[in-house]
Amino acid sequence: MDFWRIIYIIDWSLFGIVALTVLYMAVFTIAGMFSSHPNIPKANHQNRFIVLIPAYKADKVVMETVMAVLGQSYPQRLFDITVISDHEDEMTNFRLAQNPITLLTPNFNHSSKALALQYAIKNLPQFKIYDIVVILDAGTIVDQDFLQQMNDAYEVSGTKAIQAHRLSKNRDTAIAHMDAVFEEINNTIFRRGHITIGLSSALSGSGNAFDFKWFKENIEKITTTGYDKELEALLMRQHIFIDYFDDILVYDEKTRESKEFNDQRTRWASSQLHAILRNIHHLPMAIINRYYAWIDKLLQWLLIPRTIMMAVIAFMSVLMPLIYFTLAIKWWGLFAFVLFIFALATPDYLVDKNWNKSFTKAPLIMLSSVFNTAKIVKGDKQYVNKNKKK
Repeated sequence: MDFWRIIYIIDWSLFGIVALTVLYMAVFTIAGMFSSHPNIPKANHQNRFIVLIPAYKADKVVMETVMAVLGQSYPQRLFDITVISDHEDEMTNFRLAQNPITLLTPNFNHSSKALALQYAIKNLPQFKIYDIVVILDAGTIVDQDFLQQMNDAYEVSGTKAIQAHRLSKNRDTAIAHMDAVFEEINNTIFRRGHITIGLSSALSGSGNAFDFKWFKENIEKITTTGYDKELEALLMRQHIFIDYFDDILVYDEKTRESKEFNDQRTRWASSQLHAILRNIHHLPMAIINRYYAWIDKLLQWLLIPRTIMMAVIAFMSVLMPLIYFTLAIKWWGLFAFVLFIFALATPDYLVDKNWNKSFTKAPLIMLSSVFNTAKIVKGDKQYVNKNKKK
């Protein structure tokens, strides 16, 4: 096989893989331009909530999450708060204990959100009866009517799983701003775009609500650090729709440093890889049974992570003109189209004074992310274990 044939095969193979990912994002970005829940009617029935807040070395931010939940307009007799304080300072635990909450203080050898949630469910008082469990990360802030909105959404959706609209509460650095942009792109493509078409939303790390009985029965089945992916798989296999409500807001603390940003993306890539390896064998039966939501979820996990996708496009756009100029034209066109899709998926409020800084740093961050992800592909178990959970 001659040199040019090899170049053509590599070039068009890479382009085909990346183009399919871009096409997938384009379809759901366009769908995400439309709202699926314009108005949520007020529910007559009031459910009883348990709010779980797993906190791992979150001394600086966990208290503000607790105070935000305590300040809810929802009747206080109808919700309880449990904080799973893992490796927090004694002073933080002392301050938390002064509030009307349940404080659990496990000391896991290998901490993860799944272990924290499992520990919480096992240690809830047996005489307490709940309808809905809400999961909030330490550092997450919610509006005063958050639980009321969740109650209304739960009643109108008729499903057992709801994802709220997670967005940033801080954009004070270029990294935090970029993280906020990526979060909103995810909301447009993997949440709002999906439910507009009638497919299940993707879960996020915070702002989830589940039927309490279902959650109690299924959280024990989670065995990896990517608890949201495993919950998605369980919900899909049980034919449970994941709804998404754009107007229910949770404000999440975004990473400020590039190392934290890259470690976070590496953990997500690892959980996505594990999710597809554990569930790809379900694809044939999903196709036979025409279970489109499960098919979509499996295909979604097969997609190239965005940072790697952009790094491949940028690399090929620069390399191919040096080899054969005309081969680069399609990569330039794809690059322009991706930027257009991302622009559509990004809300106007994020185009602020930090936009230019984020844009100029993006190539270096993407390159660093590729190197970190390569460690997972090579099976660098020490690196993965070290970065399981911050």
